[in-house]
Amino acid sequence: MSLRDRKRARTRQALIDAATDLFARKGYDETTVADIAAAAEIGARTFFSYFASKEELLFPESDTRVRATLDAIATRSPGEGPAEVLLRALSDTAEASDEIISPLAELRLRLIQTVPAVRGRALQVQLDAQRQIAEHLTEAFPDQLDAVRAAALTGAFIGAVSGALQALLDGADRADPAALKTAVKTATEVALTPWRGR
Repeated sequence: MSLRDRKRARTRQALIDAATDLFARKGYDETTVADIAAAAEIGARTFFSYFASKEELLFPESDTRVRATLDAIATRSPGEGPAEVLLRALSDTAEASDEIISPLAELRLRLIQTVPAVRGRALQVQLDAQRQIAEHLTEAFPDQLDAVRAAALTGAFIGAVSGALQALLDGADRADPAALKTAVKTATEVALTPWRGR
């Protein structure tokens, strides 16, 4: 990465960290874009060079996860089926980032339950991801999946990840990051078992 890219990445992360802290301490509705920008030591107008809204801050790696899944589909091995490709994509993204089990992820799940704007953004992110992944699966596995089957497989995959994270992060006894990753992997393997070997 160039110096400019590294600086942008640091500023972006500072905004995410500031928002996570402010949302947790002050509340989502009570926190303004100006508050987040000030905490990250940038101008409020500069905020919009990084994120379009407060809601978007809560989903900083959703595009990265979708791209990783599409890359896994594109680079599949000859013997790899659709379910195996999705499980490999999940494993690869879990190795590359802890965001899915981070304090931000826990906060995001709590806000999805309590803030309609965040719930709406989460639904849009999930639907967009499902549509893209299902389309690529249909193209990659035309002999195994039509549009409906690809959508069902993708829904099972994304639902398993979301459901497992919700149950784990809601629990009173939160596990360490490695245990959370293992539990998510197990949940997705269970959900995709009917699709294995197809």
